Amino acid sequence: MEKVDRIIVNGRLLTFEDGCPQAEALAIGGGRIVAVGSTSEMRALAGPDTRITDAQGGTVLPGFIDSHVHIFGGSVELETLSLKGVTGRDNVARVVREEAAARPEAPLVFAVQADYGIFGERHGTTRHDLDAILPDRPLAMYSPDYHTVWASTAALELAGLLRGGDTVAGSRIVMGEDGLATGELQEPGAFGPLLRYTRHGGREKAGIATGRDPEPAPTAAERAADREAIRRGLAHCAAHGITGLHNMDGNPYQMELLAELEAEGALPCRIEVPFHFKAFDELDRFEEAEEMRRRWRSDRLWCNRVKMFVDGVIESHTALMLRPYPGTDHCGDAVFAPEHFNAACIEADRRGFQIAVHAIGDLAVRRTLDGYAAARATNGARDARHRVEHIEVLHPDDLPRFAELGVVASYQPVHAAAGHVYPPEAVGVHLHDDQKRLAYAWQDMRASGARVCFSTDWPVVGVNPMTNLRAAVAPRRLPPPWGQQAQGLHDALASMTRDNAWVEFAEDRKGRLAPGYVADIVVMRDDLEAMDPDGFEETGAAITLSGGEVTFAA
Repeated sequence: MEKVDRIIVNGRLLTFEDGCPQAEALAIGGGRIVAVGSTSEMRALAGPDTRITDAQGGTVLPGFIDSHVHIFGGSVELETLSLKGVTGRDNVARVVREEAAARPEAPLVFAVQADYGIFGERHGTTRHDLDAILPDRPLAMYSPDYHTVWASTAALELAGLLRGGDTVAGSRIVMGEDGLATGELQEPGAFGPLLRYTRHGGREKAGIATGRDPEPAPTAAERAADREAIRRGLAHCAAHGITGLHNMDGNPYQMELLAELEAEGALPCRIEVPFHFKAFDELDRFEEAEEMRRRWRSDRLWCNRVKMFVDGVIESHTALMLRPYPGTDHCGDAVFAPEHFNAACIEADRRGFQIAVHAIGDLAVRRTLDGYAAARATNGARDARHRVEHIEVLHPDDLPRFAELGVVASYQPVHAAAGHVYPPEAVGVHLHDDQKRLAYAWQDMRASGARVCFSTDWPVVGVNPMTNLRAAVAPRRLPPPWGQQAQGLHDALASMTRDNAWVEFAEDRKGRLAPGYVADIVVMRDDLEAMDPDGFEETGAAITLSGGEVTFAA
């Protein structure tokens, strides 16, 4: 047996191994788990230099893998003014003016997590609202879903958007009857020019907006600031017991920053970064995806996935629906033409890439499944593990197609109407009653035989896995016609650990507490099985290990 570097004892191990689902202790050597068993058995393996971690009855799990995050954006947001929970003109004005006073040199005062109803439940935010708060400086704020920015008149003028401008499909500068922009900018193609004036110059969003390197290229000082922001963000993830991340936007610049951290031994999480394919790209751009896959292929940083968006979000009516939103004649905004999307799926699949697609509306989900079906029909069936991200509205006819096509359903429970973070009607008012039955339907999806994985979409919501676990296991009980989607604890935890390792094709080495598996482990402060799920957010990681090395200790 390999030398034992560390043992974890007195724990409540959830191993996700069928033959040994629970245990008390484990031993680690050479960055891998070498044995699992009782506390006395593991103590017998300890040598004079073996470090001992006493779990004190806390749950011990494979490290959490958050399978849908935006690393750069989430890291930057940790330093950005947040309006989460701030509502009403007086309250918004107070915190925004404090930020403006603290940063007199900033060309743009910028905030995140501004609710769609920040100035009143049925009040659509305009530039005039922001002008009244900060009349003498450019001001802009991001919605929680990162699909809408509201900008003041001065901010619109700064970015050259006050009189409108050209945008790509699926993005819109909302115009008023006076011929000027109202201040609402929908999707990155509309608000991209404004982000150039934020603290990191919009570089944190380049992986979404274009999938290419920032233009102009950052200076050495800007690059160093970007790298340090990501370093802090990854430490924040490790503090929540996270050992793996699937990024959902990607470009070579992000990969280079992460590779620099890896070279320093400062990458506490294993990270997959995708190639981002946009609707305006030609198919020959997949050569860049091949280059990303070739350049980055270590066990801590790699590229083997293509990411695409086919629609927006429900709250701004940019999610693509099979029929118009209630009280409107609008069905949402298609990002891709179906023919081009199908061709992109076929080409990415032909090259052996996994595909992940943002699809929120029921028509967007259907078109994504159609694209995967087209790839299978053209290239033949394979174990592709293609993914659909979000699936907030689903037509009943498309539920069985996930299992039939071998497609993974990627949900974020905390986003749901029942997820404790947003008021149910924040989304409910935008849906027909019959659409609510399969809205955020992760339990129905699981029961259909499809593979289900859970994630947060950080920074849309915080990266804390416990918030997500509570939403999955003990969601609000909403009245009919909403469906009931509560999960069992073990199913939910599996979808945050073992199953997310499977999604990334690493089920033979990650996501279980078993001999030979990498020692990516989280020791929780409490026994999750003994807790009331409504108290999950009150606990957290006591210690996080990546490859047997401590990346966080409370």
